[in-house]
Amino acid sequence: MANVVHTDKAPKALGPYVQGRIVGNLLFASGQVPLSPETGEIVGDTIQAQTEQVLKNVEAILAEAGTDFDHVVKTTCFLSDINDFVAFNEVYATAFQQAFPARSCVEVARLPKDVKVEVEVIAELPSSN
Repeated sequence: MANVVHTDKAPKALGPYVQGRIVGNLLFASGQVPLSPETGEIVGDTIQAQTEQVLKNVEAILAEAGTDFDHVVKTTCFLSDINDFVAFNEVYATAFQQAFPARSCVEVARLPKDVKVEVEVIAELPSSN
């Protein structure tokens, strides 16, 4: 049984997918891009500003599911320019207070709305859920 996760504090899906699904004790969150949940517009024009917005969007989905960055076990990160890797990492690292999750980070030819970054996560739900 899989439960859909939806929050108005993260951008609505741009296609035929959901913000996240809970299966067992895991949250599978769809990739988040730097869109404002309120306006649907791209936030920021630098990798740093866009990464900050992406992390806010991810955090909103995690919170809606009853979890947080400390319970993220895997991320997949997509960059439109691998030369942004160091600057991306500086912002990305601020989200995690405990151990970092496993991660893949790759350059892709293009991202939705031509943004600079997209991040998807898999997180464990605390045992109280």
